[in-house]
Amino acid sequence: MAREMLGIDIGGSGIKGAPVDLSDGAFTRERFRIETPRPARPKPVAKVLAEIVDHFGWDGPVGVTYPGVVIDGVAMSAANVSRHWLGVDAASLFADVTGREITLLNDADAAGVAEMRLGAERGRRGTVVLLTLGTGIGSALFTDGVLVPNTEFGHIQIRGKDAELRASAKARTEEGLSWSKWAKRLSEYMTHLEALISPSLIIVGGGVSRKSDRFLPLIKGVRAEIVPARLVNNAGIVGAAMAAAAAHPAETAEPTEPTEPTKPAPREVRAAGKSGGARRERGTARAAR
Repeated sequence: MAREMLGIDIGGSGIKGAPVDLSDGAFTRERFRIETPRPARPKPVAKVLAEIVDHFGWDGPVGVTYPGVVIDGVAMSAANVSRHWLGVDAASLFADVTGREITLLNDADAAGVAEMRLGAERGRRGTVVLLTLGTGIGSALFTDGVLVPNTEFGHIQIRGKDAELRASAKARTEEGLSWSKWAKRLSEYMTHLEALISPSLIIVGGGVSRKSDRFLPLIKGVRAEIVPARLVNNAGIVGAAMAAAAAHPAETAEPTEPTEPTKPAPREVRAAGKSGGARRERGTARAAR
């Protein structure tokens, strides 16, 4: 029988999690989502993580993503979250609040790990970059299948500002850009990135990749092959679960319910309101490596 692990993905608008079948990336239970607290400071976010852990009755290790640079479990950047995260040992904070062993990694790196292992381009050699288009632009860089962590290519400067301020999915919606105008900005960004790292493949992820047929064919001037992510917006959860399983190979659990397919995306249970939860024993933390 397949093995499973809980993955949780911290996003700008929502924090979502699900137990993941490690053999194929399918969720073994419906994804559970809670709105990201406002402001998204460390302790309120940690309480939401605890709610998600409690929702699934999970008592094993947990993989968690963070939208920024993570080094040895410590948040080293905070471009799209509260500045209060800077220098916080987030892995230890989450372990304390949830009472679970935590494996923490960058959100785009998690998505990239999932796509490289389970996506249509699994096993691809050479230089591959995954770009997650959402509130910002996340990136995951691989060379011959090996992750180079914390690249944060969304902060490359183009026209005097971070590329993600012009070319993220958020920028498209906030500025009311047509698909063609947005594709022009993505083309400029990708050609600039291509000049720096010369990838053979660019994988485009994030929720907007569900609509890849509306903008990927409009991207011009890019030499690399460009494909949509297979796992769409679920890749962060799947990659977080994989990272936790790699850190705790003897502690993966057997699924308790039938799995449901990753594509199309599973139904989602949503919750809103303030975080709560019972008192927990102290957990332990480790950074993904």
